[in-house]
Amino acid sequence: MGVAIRDILTEYKRPAEWDRLRGRAAFDGNNALYQFLTTIRQADGTPLMDNEGRVTSHLSGLFFRLTNFIEKGISPVFIFDGKPPEFKSKTISERRAVKEKAEIQRVEALKVGDIQAAFRHARSSTRVDKEIIDSSKRLLSLMGIPYLDAPSEGEAQAAFMVSEGIVDYSVSQDYDSLLFGAEKLARNLTVSRKRKIRSRTITVNPEIITLDEVLSGLDITREQLIEIGILIGTDFNSGIRGIGPKKALKIVRDNAFEKILSESVPDFDYLPVKDFFLNPPVTENIIPDYGAVDGAGVTEFLCAEHGFSEERINSVLEKINAGAGQKTLDQWF
Repeated sequence: MGVAIRDILTEYKRPAEWDRLRGRAAFDGNNALYQFLTTIRQADGTPLMDNEGRVTSHLSGLFFRLTNFIEKGISPVFIFDGKPPEFKSKTISERRAVKEKAEIQRVEALKVGDIQAAFRHARSSTRVDKEIIDSSKRLLSLMGIPYLDAPSEGEAQAAFMVSEGIVDYSVSQDYDSLLFGAEKLARNLTVSRKRKIRSRTITVNPEIITLDEVLSGLDITREQLIEIGILIGTDFNSGIRGIGPKKALKIVRDNAFEKILSESVPDFDYLPVKDFFLNPPVTENIIPDYGAVDGAGVTEFLCAEHGFSEERINSVLEKINAGAGQKTLDQWF
């Protein structure tokens, strides 16, 4: 879900041509897999599956989207979530309840033949479980793409890696990355290029948000950006009813953050949440270890084990090998 600060970021979103995205990118792995699982589905919401009933939507998204990125000069690093902080337990519990309800609604919609509703509820019931993550890691290894498990939040680890110059930018659909200090955030890389909004089909293009530009334009500090998040709600706390991003921005500019909190939620201690955004657990001294694409391994895994079209998979692998000249990913830059 992330923090809902979109309304105050609109004018700081810059179109990102592919040339601007060349380099190393830290992908929020859980977020990327969620995007693949929610969008790569059949018309009734059923995910892609192999003959044994195992979900493969995420594998399709990873392979075809990442090979496209590689061709465009993007060298991915995938970061997966580790142990969440204790104060995220309420959010996790609430999300689980929402997904369980959505699954019931999906089944009911299918019974009455409401395909559109079934698709909508299927998206809402999407889960990124251990099996999904494990199979994704296996494919990433075969593709020569490094990954790591963060000590806690993947977005925090990605933001740290940007600040240390290990990668050039982070990739996520959530704006939490900015609160964690990601100096450059790329969005819309893992989502479908076409999206329906109110019966209209629009094209979704990659965009870049630069933290310094946001803070300078809004005339706030990063700590105040975190305070805005706390006022409207984050993954780690419920927001204050009736306060949206624009109102929260005015509150922090007026230095009324603590006053509003003490009046509205007197029993809430915001300091652990704020400190978590400022000083999250991260793994230091990371050096992404890129490898060559194991074409035979990829074909065995996707085609023999999961029923992908061998002709389609091999045609993509041939294109990658021709472009890379058998180089490993880190030799492309």
